[in-house]
Amino acid sequence: MRRFARENAFCALLALAGCATIGWLGLYGYAWNDYDTEARAALQALTHGDIHGFLALAPAYGGSLVERAPFALIPGLWGGGGLALYRMVTLPCLLASAALAVWLVDGMRREGHRTLARGVALAVCVVNPITLRALEVGHPEELLGGCMCVAAVLLASRGRPVWAGVLLGLAVANKEWALLAAGPVLLAAAPGARRACAAAAVLLAAAILLPLTLFSGAFASTSRALASPAGNAIFQPWQLWWFLGSHGAPVHGLYGAVKPGYRTPPSWASTLSHPVILAAAVAVALALWTVTRRRGERRAGERDALLALALLLLLRCMLDTWDAIYYALPFVLALLAWEVTGPPDRPPVLALLASVLVWFSFQWLPAHAGADTQALAYLLWSVPLAVWMAARLLAGPRALARRSPAQEMTVSSRGRLVSTS
Repeated sequence: MRRFARENAFCALLALAGCATIGWLGLYGYAWNDYDTEARAALQALTHGDIHGFLALAPAYGGSLVERAPFALIPGLWGGGGLALYRMVTLPCLLASAALAVWLVDGMRREGHRTLARGVALAVCVVNPITLRALEVGHPEELLGGCMCVAAVLLASRGRPVWAGVLLGLAVANKEWALLAAGPVLLAAAPGARRACAAAAVLLAAAILLPLTLFSGAFASTSRALASPAGNAIFQPWQLWWFLGSHGAPVHGLYGAVKPGYRTPPSWASTLSHPVILAAAVAVALALWTVTRRRGERRAGERDALLALALLLLLRCMLDTWDAIYYALPFVLALLAWEVTGPPDRPPVLALLASVLVWFSFQWLPAHAGADTQALAYLLWSVPLAVWMAARLLAGPRALARRSPAQEMTVSSRGRLVSTS
């Protein structure tokens, strides 16, 4: 542990500096963002010692507020106000990205990746512009969930199934979309350890969500509304269903403003959107299992599981009629992890390019083009990328597992390969 800390001290310092920078840029205020309208009241009740009020006012992602509740109590030590509360409950999300970045960069260093590649990986993980936008709109929990899902796959593939289950359970309680990671996590674990992994995930997620389900009418009603056709009335341009909508009556935004060029959704889109995402999760998990069995192995390889996770998180964005910019953050993190665990001669250009394309589609293009053009531009890069990732997953790895450059392989007296430094 001391050696790890010594070898990664500079990287950790850079990661923390990046977190401080992105927090300073994105946490300047919360007026009219989703934190203000959804989470602020519950957290303020908690700071006043009103546990029942906290549970009753919790939004659909109330499990994330439960996980971050200890940080909400810290501003009380110095009498901090609402802005201090907002910043402190975001802190664990930023720290999670820093921890994941240090972990990934440490692996890259050990495998001989160049300094530039490690720097790019650190930047994509910590100071991504998508993260900045997630903070501005009040959804830092998306960053936390993405980090936990990626870490769960890594832990499962490296012989830590219980800890993988713990992180998976925390991710699911944080936000329910993390259920998509269950297949890659479980298939990456050893067959005999999958029950322990699943049990840890289920028990921990239930322990966090059960009080909200029992005592929070707002949590239960909001969750039902999000799963119902009425709750899915939002219809954004950045998804596969867009051109099946129609130009008819004017479409109004949250505060009544007309949204020029927007389409009204077909009646079935909101009903099928989330079930299709779950069906995609099952299909990708079956594909990962099939590829694994075809190679004669009992568990999915680490890179296969990470690629399956990245594909699922991209499909979640493409198939969800609500798709927003911060939805893409977990996908970028999973894609980054897949790239940096590959051969050292390949820098993480895909994750960097995906970040740029997401920012272009969601932030730059809406100010310069109509809704149909935005939808077309999104589909022109997301569909080919999803098809390529699916084909790459089905093809399996092109080479055997990587070896550390500091290791050689020899044969023991029993005919087995033995690693010697």
